[in-house]
Amino acid sequence: MKKIIGSVLVALTAVAAQAQAPADRAKIDKLCGCFEVEFKYAETFAPNKDYKFHDREAISGGVELTLPIEVSDKKIVMQHLLVITDSMIVKHWREEWTYENPIVWKYNGDKVWTKTTLSPDQVKGKWTQTVWEVSDEPRYQGFSQWVSLDNKQIWQNTTDAPLPRREYSSRSDYNILKRTNRLSINDSGYIHEQDNQKIIRTNGVDQLLAEEKGINSYKRLDNKQCAGAVVYWEKNKAFWTKVRKTWDEYISTQNTIAIKTLIDGKPLHDYLFALAKDYAAKKVTDKDIDAKIKSEVFRFINLDGKAVAQQK
Repeated sequence: MKKIIGSVLVALTAVAAQAQAPADRAKIDKLCGCFEVEFKYAETFAPNKDYKFHDREAISGGVELTLPIEVSDKKIVMQHLLVITDSMIVKHWREEWTYENPIVWKYNGDKVWTKTTLSPDQVKGKWTQTVWEVSDEPRYQGFSQWVSLDNKQIWQNTTDAPLPRREYSSRSDYNILKRTNRLSINDSGYIHEQDNQKIIRTNGVDQLLAEEKGINSYKRLDNKQCAGAVVYWEKNKAFWTKVRKTWDEYISTQNTIAIKTLIDGKPLHDYLFALAKDYAAKKVTDKDIDAKIKSEVFRFINLDGKAVAQQK
């Protein structure tokens, strides 16, 4: 009898937890899976008639696995993995969704973020999307409610962000990308639509350089097409879990974060990928790996919280 009662109590507890879980979790779950992706960007408008448009039709694509690596009622952590071939997988960006999250890191420009604490009313019923770089360093955050419109499930937010990877290596004529991100879930996957403003921010004053439209489509594929990415992650997740822990421990103690873009001409993820390779080959021991990760990460952190003019 005690076993039966115990089983019933466990079942009831599970049902109660499920009932308390935000209904929007099911929508966010649909962002996970194996997808054929296509990214399209085009600059559409500039206030200066002499402005020369960049990449009027920049198109790229491939196959990508979005893998849930941490799941609870109010938090979902997703790792994006690029599938080049069955045996060639590349760790991509990380995405987190948190429910009624009161902490938001606002991007100020020049790789500096400031911690902002929101009131319970400001975040009530809302989900925060946090996007992290390939190196798991900060990128941007935004929060909003999921809504149903025309039989679509939509989440939309506008937030400031650094230059995207597709641009920061080739141009420096603006320093803020004001992103309007719109996620629309459909029967075949989802669409990430962007209406972006490229802004020059100087001493708190913004000047619009150009506007841009982005359409990123995610078409769901059979999970078998991403099987290689699952194998890759199983082999490498221990290393990247340590990287996330290093960042989490540092960020949790700060009110301002400032990060260098390059050291000796290379971004942080280049150093971390090299270290991950050495760790997988057992050239670095479990005893030493945490300290080596911390050393690489902290080389890129400006401990005084200020932007760096020469990021080399």
